[in-house]
Amino acid sequence: MSSTESVAGVGASSLWAVDAVEEYLVARRAEKPSPHTVAAYRRDLLGVLDRVAGLDGCDRGALRLADLDGQVLRRGFADFAADRAPSSVVRAWSTWNGFFGFWVSEGVVEGNPMPAVRRPRVRPQQPKPLLGEDTPERLLEALAAGCRRARDPWPERDMAVLALALLTGLRSAEMLSLRLDAVSGRAGERRVRVAGKGGETRSLPIEPPLEALLDAYLESRRSRFGVPLRGSDPLLVDNRGAGLRRGGLQYLVRQCYKHAGVHDRVARGTLVHALRHTFATRLAEDGASVSEIMRLLGHSSITSSQSYIDVTAGAQREAARSNRTYGVLRRLAGDEDG
Repeated sequence: MSSTESVAGVGASSLWAVDAVEEYLVARRAEKPSPHTVAAYRRDLLGVLDRVAGLDGCDRGALRLADLDGQVLRRGFADFAADRAPSSVVRAWSTWNGFFGFWVSEGVVEGNPMPAVRRPRVRPQQPKPLLGEDTPERLLEALAAGCRRARDPWPERDMAVLALALLTGLRSAEMLSLRLDAVSGRAGERRVRVAGKGGETRSLPIEPPLEALLDAYLESRRSRFGVPLRGSDPLLVDNRGAGLRRGGLQYLVRQCYKHAGVHDRVARGTLVHALRHTFATRLAEDGASVSEIMRLLGHSSITSSQSYIDVTAGAQREAARSNRTYGVLRRLAGDEDG
């Protein structure tokens, strides 16, 4: 029996709101969202539900789906929005809109109350790359020159993480979800397969200097832990060999910025995302087309009025190759050979 068959024929007045949330999240599994996406859905749904319950002086477990009409949700969202950025409120609004859309399609509720809840207007976010023309070079050169201060330094891992972010533009969640078998292909023609937003998969070219860094990191990982590597293992791991998590990735990147003396060149609240913005900004500056950048970043469209434009694998590789950050890796590799 499917997850939704358990509520077939059940009305909104009989379905507890918290159960409806969990049923909805189970149903979304068919789209194969990342664990981070599912966690965000749950936070948005339960966060607003808690505000509604608090205003009514009850526990969220006492609310039924039928209790969540437009008026109640307006009050809940107003309280929810009091200490959150507009972008967070918009994301929560979209989550709740999808939630009610699902239950309307299941015939459990008659209509979606979300149009009665004001959706904040959010200005398009401006790119926030690392400040300073030479910052990516300074960052990589500092990591190559010496270990950052740490209880258990692992320079090969640090270098691989920073270079991977700077040269692929991956989102934090995309980096953390990578498995070893995501990197494949012949030497000199390798690509990394990425599961992006909405379950969309894209394949990104990586050039020999980055290949060499990843190989050095994996060899150091074998030596460090003394265990064979399997394709299903996480590509990026912490100092204990467990898959790197969001907090660990942020801490690692922050410490690398401090080690290189560029921590004052990072826009507040960006950290890993500043590396993604730097990737895109440099590609644009060095002549990559908008459609190539869109494809490499995993965006579904350029603007709401422009259609999605496919580019060939060769064009993608040429766009990635044009990133001048590869220059510093080639130079470093040459220095090591000398």
